[in-house]
Amino acid sequence: MAVVTLTGRRAARAHPWMRFAARRLGGLVVGLAVLLVATFLMVHLIPGDPVRNVVGLNAKPQDVERIKAALGLNLPLGEQFLRYVTGLFTGDLGISLRTRIPVSTVVTSGLAASGSLAAVAFLAVMVIAVPLGMAVGVATARGRHRGLHTAFTAVTGLFASIPGFLLAVGLVYFLAVANPWLPVSGRAGWTSYLMPTIALAVAPIAGLSRIVRSQTAVVLGEDYLRTAHSKQLPGRLLYLRHTLPNLLTATLTIGGMLLPGLLGGAVIIENVFNWPGIGTQVVLAVTGNDFPVAQTIILILGAAVLIVNAAVDLIIAAVDPRSTLKED
Repeated sequence: MAVVTLTGRRAARAHPWMRFAARRLGGLVVGLAVLLVATFLMVHLIPGDPVRNVVGLNAKPQDVERIKAALGLNLPLGEQFLRYVTGLFTGDLGISLRTRIPVSTVVTSGLAASGSLAAVAFLAVMVIAVPLGMAVGVATARGRHRGLHTAFTAVTGLFASIPGFLLAVGLVYFLAVANPWLPVSGRAGWTSYLMPTIALAVAPIAGLSRIVRSQTAVVLGEDYLRTAHSKQLPGRLLYLRHTLPNLLTATLTIGGMLLPGLLGGAVIIENVFNWPGIGTQVVLAVTGNDFPVAQTIILILGAAVLIVNAAVDLIIAAVDPRSTLKED
């Protein structure tokens, strides 16, 4: 055992990325623990009696006590927390007070719909924003094509400032009501993804493409790239092999922050398009005082943000080892 421990310590000293990964994963565990406690206490911090808020002020006391017993709210606080944690690991998340079906069923169906929409929107952002920003950065490098630079900055600034819900309403009017080209709402077929994806992706595409353009201009100004350019290397080598890899750190960082943002933005966008995802479910849960569903969705969204950010940090550290050395 001592030999194994010594070998592990030597490996950690020899690999800065492993030390960074250990610290980052430790921080992730702490963050998830804090989130778990916060979502558990959320129910107990609601003003008044959460069960009474659901069943109404005129409900019989025995009915209120029966619901509390079913939810475990009549147990000591420590036992409630243990039951809450155990339920998360066993999939027993309780019963929805609004629909009377298991919370796991409600959340699973909504999560699949929201996850697919967020994944399509994220793919659209990366596929469009990175090439667009890089192309404009190359075209406007060293002060060339100032008109293109000005137009690109103005257009992307405009699209980045449009609220997603306002764009969603406009899309519904022009593409579904005034011109019945696309389905107004629901999730049925690939065409139903178009308007929600556009509403979610336009602002991130504009913001990320501006960052990629700026980073491209910085990278192209480096001495080694000026030297490569003077040697008249083919564009494939100059831009794809030498320029693009140096953009990955900033691009991955912003992309990692965009994915949880897309999930969060879907809360509003889904309601505009009547998309059957967790955005719609959380609104129904909050307005209907369905705290078991709201509690679980908030926990999932928070955990998604923490996990995605940690994964992005680990990927960036693997792509650019200098980022780990800066923290050692």
